[in-house]
Amino acid sequence: MRLQGKVAIITGSANGIGRAATKRFLEEGAKVVIADIQKEAGKELEKQFKDQGYEVLFYQVNVANKEEVEKMVEKVKEIYGKIDILVNNAGITRDAMLVKMTEEQFDEVINVNLKGVFYCTQAVAKVMVEQGYGKIINTSSVSGVYGNIGQTNYAAAKAAIIGMTKTWAKELGKKGINVNAVAPGFTKTAMVEKMPEKILNYMESITSLKRIGQPEDIANAYLFLASDESNYITGHVLHVDGGIMM
Repeated sequence: MRLQGKVAIITGSANGIGRAATKRFLEEGAKVVIADIQKEAGKELEKQFKDQGYEVLFYQVNVANKEEVEKMVEKVKEIYGKIDILVNNAGITRDAMLVKMTEEQFDEVINVNLKGVFYCTQAVAKVMVEQGYGKIINTSSVSGVYGNIGQTNYAAAKAAIIGMTKTWAKELGKKGINVNAVAPGFTKTAMVEKMPEKILNYMESITSLKRIGQPEDIANAYLFLASDESNYITGHVLHVDGGIMM
């Protein structure tokens, strides 16, 4: 029960990695806010976990909308009185080669994957500064470290998240707040499963562990960085990629 009594907001948690993280956090004693734009999937997951006896709340939010984010944070603070953990997990892809990428594709990814992280962290950080404690976990990507063909927008956002993580770690450390990032490799989510089989096979072949990551692999990294076991770690980017970066 490493998160006993903690209140966590996990964005993009109705599916994929966020869903796996919600399950792990609940198993470890946290009260979790499923913050997602997908109402049907979010409500279904909320019911599923409530039926199992967990304390969980679904809140529909578009992280790219500053006003919606601020209202969510205000509501969570009103209900629980505090926010201990924020996992900025929400993300989308709109892949295209540089010469074919539209401004709309670029902006959409930047708005969700980068500005969404900024909006959520800014709102939650104010609560955490007040209470003198907090754990903020941002989701970057190996694509943000070494780039990836067809992902100008995605790689740009994920690289920027690393810069923001290190900046916030320096700004908020004296307030008792740890800020870290996780950089997943190719992970078996709906986004990755849409890729051609030959690409997935290639990714497996260049990964040291010879497999695609599972959502639970990333969720366990989130859990470590959210727990007291990581109290002396901040400004760090934890690669959970099966060794692909080597």
